[in-house]
Amino acid sequence: MELNNQTTELFKEKFKTISAMNWVENRRHGNDGGVGNTLEDLLEIVENNLSLPDFGKWELKTQRDTTSSLLTLFHCEPEPREARFVSKIALPNYGWKHNEAGSLYGENERSFRATLKSTFSDRGLRVGVDRTLRQVYVEFDAAKISDSHFEWKTEVKAKIGLDDFNPRPYWSFYTIEKKLQTKLDNLLYFRVETKKENGKEFYRYSNFEAYMKPTLDNFLKLVDDGVIYVDFDARTKHNHGTKIRIKSDQKKNLYSGQIEI
Repeated sequence: MELNNQTTELFKEKFKTISAMNWVENRRHGNDGGVGNTLEDLLEIVENNLSLPDFGKWELKTQRDTTSSLLTLFHCEPEPREARFVSKIALPNYGWKHNEAGSLYGENERSFRATLKSTFSDRGLRVGVDRTLRQVYVEFDAAKISDSHFEWKTEVKAKIGLDDFNPRPYWSFYTIEKKLQTKLDNLLYFRVETKKENGKEFYRYSNFEAYMKPTLDNFLKLVDDGVIYVDFDARTKHNHGTKIRIKSDQKKNLYSGQIEI
C-alpha cells in the first residue's frame, strides 16, 4: 500500500525537516501531552477539539519511547446519551472515595476511574460485544467483585442494588465505525525518543509508522481479545472524558494496511 496523495507528500517533506533538527525542546513544559503538542507545533497544526484527523487525512498519535501506557484511539461517551451514564449513574451510585479526598479534594470527593477490558475487574466490571444488538457494552456483575471491595459492594447495594446497570452503557457499531472512518482512517504513529537536560525535556522524531483502513471486525475482535479498553475517568462534578484505548503493540491489528518508515 503506497503513500501517494498530495497531503502525504507535504507531510513527508515537513518530516524530513523535523527529523534533521535532531533533538527538539518540549514547547509545552509541564504538559504531559508535550510530545504530541510539540510535533503539532512543528507541523504548524492549529490546535482544535474537532473529531477530525489532525493533518489533512492523517491522524497523528505520539508516545514517548519509555512509556508502557495504552494508546488512546478516541474519546466517546457511552450511549444512550440522554442517560448521562458517567455523571448520573456511575459516579453517584457506583463511585468510591477518591484517593485524594481530604487532601487535594474535599472529604466527600468520589471517583469512578476504571480501565476495563473483556475480563472482569475486581469491581465486577467488564467490556463485552453483543453482535445481535450490534453494541460494545459495559456490564456489572456483583458476583465478580473481590472480597477486598466488600465495603464498596455494601454501599452500592444500599444505593441502587446489585443488578446489572440499567440502562446498560454501550457504543453502537455505527458509532464505532463512524469514529474509525472519520478520525482514524489513516494513522501516523510516532514512538518518540526523549531525554532530559537541566530540567528540560527534549524529543527526537526520527521515524514513524503509517496505518490505513481500520475495520469494525478487527476492532470487535480486539475487544474480545482484551486488548481494547474502555477508560472511565471521572470524579465529583468533573468528568475527564471516556476514552477508547488499545495496547500500543496491537494497533497494527486494527488496520488493513501498514507501512513502517
